[in-house]
Amino acid sequence: MIAKIDKNADRKKRHERVRVKISGTPECPRLCVYRSLNNIYAQIIDDVNGKTLVACSTKEKAVAEQLGDKTKVEQAKVVGLELAKKALAKGIENVVFDRGGYIYIGRVASLADGAREGGLKF
Repeated sequence: MIAKIDKNADRKKRHERVRVKISGTPECPRLCVYRSLNNIYAQIIDDVNGKTLVACSTKEKAVAEQLGDKTKVEQAKVVGLELAKKALAKGIENVVFDRGGYIYIGRVASLADGAREGGLKF
């Protein structure tokens, strides 16, 4: 019988490989992305202290009102803009981008573009 490929297990391996090299500090925290089938989530994390500084997703009430009938790629851009707005309010300008083992295309790239447009520097 042919074994079914577990894409999420492969993604987790890629994420572990990347996380060895990327770490968030208080001066330059890590912007981590997670995407599910219907939603996208982003956090800005200080790995030294183990704290989530800012978080945003398509499930938040303020973001959900802006989404309407947009595509998932457009929704990701809105999340990136909202995350950047929250981060700048807390004084965070520079971040390290952690794509979470996902390919940098589509929703992940759109979220990163939205965060850049919002004022974050990678």
